[in-house]
Amino acid sequence: MLKHRGFPGRLPGTDFQFTIRRPNPKGVTPITRRERFADRRSPDRKADLWFMNALWLHFGTEPFERGNLDAGRLSWLFGREVLPVDDPFDPESYESLLVIDEKAARHAFPEAFEQDLWA
Repeated sequence: MLKHRGFPGRLPGTDFQFTIRRPNPKGVTPITRRERFADRRSPDRKADLWFMNALWLHFGTEPFERGNLDAGRLSWLFGREVLPVDDPFDPESYESLLVIDEKAARHAFPEAFEQDLWA
């Protein structure tokens, strides 16, 4: 499992996890598309925004390996702002390649592209 050095581990001051420390011995947690409903809590929306900002700052438009990125957090963006590169896509592989759909991400999270939230 590739560890993305320098990628934030979590949203500061919260328990929202962005990366995992080690592979799951029971098996890889699959990435699945999760629906984001309009009534989501503000902290959940903030975690999505900061995660997208971290992805953009770390990878930009280049494809990236899933590696140690948290499957749960990726699932909130998967299929909309984060797309699979591989065909067929293996949702249970740490080596699966993903890419940011810049147009969709800028539409959903314009603040993530305006500044470095981590500075």
